[in-house]
Amino acid sequence: MIYAGKENQHQNVIRRVTDGLVRIVYPLHCPVCDDIVSVPSERICTGCLGKLKLLAPPWCMKCGKKVEDDAEYCMDCSRKEHLYDRGRALYEYAGTAESIYRFKYGGRREYAEFFGAEMAEYLSDFYQNVKPDALVPIPLHKKRKIQRGYNQAELLAKALGRQWNVPVYPNLLERVKNTVPQKKLNPIERQNNLKKAFNITRNDVKLKVTMVIDDIYTTGATIDEAARALREAGAERIYFAALTCGAGI
Repeated sequence: MIYAGKENQHQNVIRRVTDGLVRIVYPLHCPVCDDIVSVPSERICTGCLGKLKLLAPPWCMKCGKKVEDDAEYCMDCSRKEHLYDRGRALYEYAGTAESIYRFKYGGRREYAEFFGAEMAEYLSDFYQNVKPDALVPIPLHKKRKIQRGYNQAELLAKALGRQWNVPVYPNLLERVKNTVPQKKLNPIERQNNLKKAFNITRNDVKLKVTMVIDDIYTTGATIDEAARALREAGAERIYFAALTCGAGI
């Protein structure tokens, strides 16, 4: 036991030194202002702390969007039956749009560690209530992933999984349709765009409680189609956690 402890300490020292050298060669950029983070132990500028606006309660009891004090559900969830059980998001989208754009399209994959830590901390109550068997990121179509070089939802899921100590299945869902970007479509077009967009790739994985991870939640069309595929594969309860959420509809 003493030997194992010393070995772990030695590994931690090596890891810290390695991380420090990596940050010298590849300095981290702040997810808010995109400047290089000057404090070695941080992933965000001290002056940018608090600038990302957390989604404060009251939340929609279904999707987690902000609602009026006397409302249980947002207008979207009041008139539409979703295929997932419940979801939550961390930030309001309006204040994070530029950061999300850099995260998705600007190569700022390092943002994932900060965002994952924030989601783990501020959505911990949701996690404790749900206790998922696994985290499943929304996949990109293989052509889009090759173009972008990574899947931001997968990076988020892996960072969150490390924080919560929950297994991540990045390849359980496969995007079989190279769909048009959802932001260009209205709610009805979004739903039609995503019909039969996902398949399950592994029949040997049986998950009772699944948490789907994505960067942005808007109308829920993407999460619904992922939930459809997961339910057909035997999932009993399906939740989602998103980095950001649009305003209540």
